[in-house]
Amino acid sequence: MAPKVLISDDMSPLAKDVFEKRGIDVDVITGLDRDELIKIIGKYDGLAVRSATKATEKVIAAADNLKVIGRAGIGVDNIDIPAASARGIIVMNTPFGNSITTAEHAITMLMALARDIPAADKSTQGGKWEKSRFMGIEVTGKTLGLIGCGNIGSNVAERAIGLKMKVVAFDPFLSTERARDIGVEKVELDELYSRSDFITLHTPKTDKTANMINAEAFAKMKKGVRIVNCARGGLIDEMALKAALESGHVAGAALDVFEVEPAKDNELFGMENVICTPHLGASTTEAQENVAVQVAEQLSEYLLTGAITNAINFPSISAEEAPKLKPYVKLAEQLGLFAGQITETGLKSIKIEYAGDIAEMNTRALTSAALAGVLKPLLSDVNMVSAPVLARDRGINIEETTRGQEGAYESYMRLTIETEQQERSVAGTVFSDGKPRLIQIRGINMEAELGPHMLYTENCDKPGFVGALGTALGNANVNISTFNLGREEAGGNAIALIGIDDEIKDETIDDVRHLPHVVRARRMAF
Repeated sequence: MAPKVLISDDMSPLAKDVFEKRGIDVDVITGLDRDELIKIIGKYDGLAVRSATKATEKVIAAADNLKVIGRAGIGVDNIDIPAASARGIIVMNTPFGNSITTAEHAITMLMALARDIPAADKSTQGGKWEKSRFMGIEVTGKTLGLIGCGNIGSNVAERAIGLKMKVVAFDPFLSTERARDIGVEKVELDELYSRSDFITLHTPKTDKTANMINAEAFAKMKKGVRIVNCARGGLIDEMALKAALESGHVAGAALDVFEVEPAKDNELFGMENVICTPHLGASTTEAQENVAVQVAEQLSEYLLTGAITNAINFPSISAEEAPKLKPYVKLAEQLGLFAGQITETGLKSIKIEYAGDIAEMNTRALTSAALAGVLKPLLSDVNMVSAPVLARDRGINIEETTRGQEGAYESYMRLTIETEQQERSVAGTVFSDGKPRLIQIRGINMEAELGPHMLYTENCDKPGFVGALGTALGNANVNISTFNLGREEAGGNAIALIGIDDEIKDETIDDVRHLPHVVRARRMAF
């Protein structure tokens, strides 16, 4: 059956065309209120939105089949990311489809602010000729401060440099090399405030950035500074901005976004030195077509091939690497399942080691699969998307290391769990037939393929154990499909991993536990 996608917001018809060409069933139903969306969302595998649809916790709770939400644009404020992650729903955005359009709008706002274009237009069309009233400033030679220098910020920098402006930037993730490549000077935030003639924001709204431009920040800025915000509403404390504008410390502000949208009533409206537009940053024909096509292609690729692009809550997996990664994802999940099923007390940490070829792969995705396996026996409803969130919420420390090839295997993965009482490890690899194999348990070498139903024992390496175990299983009418043994040394600690045709009964497990030399016995399922 073909995947089914709902487009719930107005977007270019090109999105629907992309879905249909890829063989995906698509419904376009816009203007739904929350209850209407909750009523129908359970039918869909994918949801494509812009900013009008609110994918709240209640909507996501009703989305029994939903696998992916795609936002045609950058901001995902209208999507409950934690709720989606907890349900294993991938959330994607389209960060590059409207970057040029938004950068151009920021530059347009900057130029309009420098020359007071909106007020001059209104005055002139009102029959006045107030040439001396509208004395602007040149941007040539002025310093522009960028707060955020990602894709949009770097596009703004390129255009500002073309206007002969000096550009300084604050961005914790901007490297010195990248700053040099795009021609900006990397500075700390307080220095940016003190040096900038214009400041433009290009950062997401987070707990750390909410109201970051406040009264304290304005006090650190150069007198006469002009502020442009085409990023997200809520980055600027609007009441503090009004006070700074009224005092003359801030010469002007150009705002495309507001703390409350749609902004039909705002303290800043009507101020002569404020320019406002209704969130037009991405509003060009080209940008809307770009993000519509991009979100449809991304959702289609995920639903049809498993490729993940521009995900907010999961590492990207390209269409090319998805087939190669698939057996290793299965290996990671099986190792996690094995470790989770032998865990008896609270988890403290999970260490994952990648060696050889596997270390060059997308290990973040593999780690997510391993965590899902570990947590599944404990939490049941968990998957690759929700597992990292659930692990973090429970204070489980995750450590990941990579190294070159070691030992007899070209590639292997080792998972070590530390509980309140003990530490256990299990390692595995993928053979040339594409099937995962266990190669080590608790430091004991053993090659074993995992099946749907398994019996695991820890025992002393003593004569008679194998015979006694076989007899116990035979008496219980349990048919053995595979039998794998390993030991530390003759007469020492040993393990057995037995494949069986059907799930073993509780009373049979009890019989095995009471056999001579058996230390521990567990039923396992994969």
